[in-house]
Amino acid sequence: MCKVLVFAGTTEGRKISEFLEKQKIQTHVCVATEYGETLLPKSSYLSISHERLDETAMKEAMQNMHPFLVIDSTHPYAAEVTKNIRKACEETKTEYVRLLRAGSTEDTKNDSSVYVDSVDEAVEYLSTTTGNVLVTTGSKEIHKYTKIENYKERIFARVLSLSNVAEHCKSLGFEGRNLICMQGPFSMELNEAMLRQFDCRYLVTKMSGVTGGYEEKLEAAKRAGCICVIVGRPLKEEGLGLIECKALLCRRFGLKQNQKVSLVGIGMGNPDTCTIEAIKAIKEAELLIGAKRMVESVLHSEQDVLIEYNSEKIKVYLDKHPEYEKIAVLLSGDVGFYSGAKKLQETLKERKVRQISGLSSPIYFMAKIGRSWDDAIITSAHGKKENLVELIKTHQKVVSILGTKDAVANLAKSLTNYGMGKVIFFVGERLSYPDEAIVQGSADSFCDYEGDALSVIYIENKEAEGLPSTHGVKDSAFLRDKVPMTKEEVRCVSLAKLGLREDSVCYDVGAGTGSVSVEMALRTPKGRVYAIEKKETAVELLKKNKQKFMTDNLSVIEGVAPEALEALEVPTHAFIGGSSGNMESILRLLLEKNPKIRVVINCIALESVAEANRCMKVLPFEDVEMIQLSVSRAKKIGSYQMMMGENPITIFSATGKKEEKEEE
Repeated sequence: MCKVLVFAGTTEGRKISEFLEKQKIQTHVCVATEYGETLLPKSSYLSISHERLDETAMKEAMQNMHPFLVIDSTHPYAAEVTKNIRKACEETKTEYVRLLRAGSTEDTKNDSSVYVDSVDEAVEYLSTTTGNVLVTTGSKEIHKYTKIENYKERIFARVLSLSNVAEHCKSLGFEGRNLICMQGPFSMELNEAMLRQFDCRYLVTKMSGVTGGYEEKLEAAKRAGCICVIVGRPLKEEGLGLIECKALLCRRFGLKQNQKVSLVGIGMGNPDTCTIEAIKAIKEAELLIGAKRMVESVLHSEQDVLIEYNSEKIKVYLDKHPEYEKIAVLLSGDVGFYSGAKKLQETLKERKVRQISGLSSPIYFMAKIGRSWDDAIITSAHGKKENLVELIKTHQKVVSILGTKDAVANLAKSLTNYGMGKVIFFVGERLSYPDEAIVQGSADSFCDYEGDALSVIYIENKEAEGLPSTHGVKDSAFLRDKVPMTKEEVRCVSLAKLGLREDSVCYDVGAGTGSVSVEMALRTPKGRVYAIEKKETAVELLKKNKQKFMTDNLSVIEGVAPEALEALEVPTHAFIGGSSGNMESILRLLLEKNPKIRVVINCIALESVAEANRCMKVLPFEDVEMIQLSVSRAKKIGSYQMMMGENPITIFSATGKKEEKEEE
């Protein structure tokens, strides 16, 4: 007894049998030859027979095995066999499924081919021509070609490499170089080589579909300058494709997914930039997933498509469609460079997932412009904020992906504004496509540039100052005027207590000259700093110091805290150098925005010290620390140097303590 009876005469028949075996569904497979039997796996779930069955034998087999359904995947030209299987199913009341052979994208007529309805018509046509003929229609009807005059010299018969087939062809007069015994399907290159080797003017083929190598034959004939004589299918069949048949089996037997997912980096979009491994994975896939542009660039015939790039939606779709065994998810560039592969790998972890690398646009671009990238900073500002000005200021080579039409112009304006207008730009757009564009020039020449939304830029700054080996900026480096400034020794300790990270979001409340704001910005190249100041004179000075130190990640906010803080993004750190009597309300707002915020407060007046100390007790803070810092500076008086004390500073540091809500 078996659950499924398969009549297999095509590649699709073998594949559906292998699918059933993997899913451990008891299956019996009927093949026409011993060779066909050798192509199927040995398994306790798969029994195989190779006897040719007539209608009566088919009926008896169904009565003995009691299959739930019969899958007819015999060759499309075996019309009589299909008729017998259908009749046997009707008489035994067994469900019948016709599994069609994959069609061809080239099954439309064109001027370079001759279409006939049968081999007899092909022979009739060839009898009116001259020139050698490569026949690929099999051995069953090879005898019909003997009607062609001088057939023993003109006809080159390509048949299966079976002894009985070779003997049959030999008995008809096909032998020596005119008899080619090989197992297909064949590549386009091999087909072309045969046509040229035997100086063929014609190639005879049936519409055997993708798995029968039909497209490869057509392309080979085109390249070799041959005329295709195409024998049309004898039946206009209705049935299911391979994937539709798998879906039916999954529903019928409640089969679970056994999917292999390839996350494929396809480079920039031109298929010529795909790796051989990527091309192979794409070609083998039953389902292609990705953005429309990417899918269309690599799509093969007979592949299903899902236009989607959201990882959760992809997972849901695959869960609903266990019939797909091999899936390729297409990703632009390389899977390890700002790619969706990372999230997909996690989302699809229950499946067998592998990643296939691709050619990223920066690598391609750097080769195009003849620059090495082993010592370059490579980053992306596509869909995220990136402090490119700081990177360019401190590195000689920076490569970045940009994501808006005005991104190049905006960067050029910023650099020009900061006095770096002469750094060199290379901008690449539509890379790998026929209309690829690469332009270069100084940054100041790109201030009005408008390009594609997606581009790659390489910036070369030979005057880059490099990263500082130690922290701290001297007081004399700042523009000060008469605005109060936190001195460098106090800044050093205060910033150490803050414990900034490179991506911190910082507030400087009561920023004054901006000495703390600037040092924050320099220490957080991937973060953002907001300098809040109420005095107009100080605001103008802040802007000038921002300009001088090229701190593009520093934003100057004119206003009074806490109101001026409300619309700003959530901070990770805050420095309070002046509160204008609003200490508690400022701290409450900071804790409301981020209950785990890190705070440092500088106090000079005793009243401020008392207020800060009270707030540390009444508000939810932990790791509270209070130190007093006294600094004296030497001052020359006559021939002597005297130590002159600065105002002592009390420094509070603390971290917000997230309060746990009481359970009702």
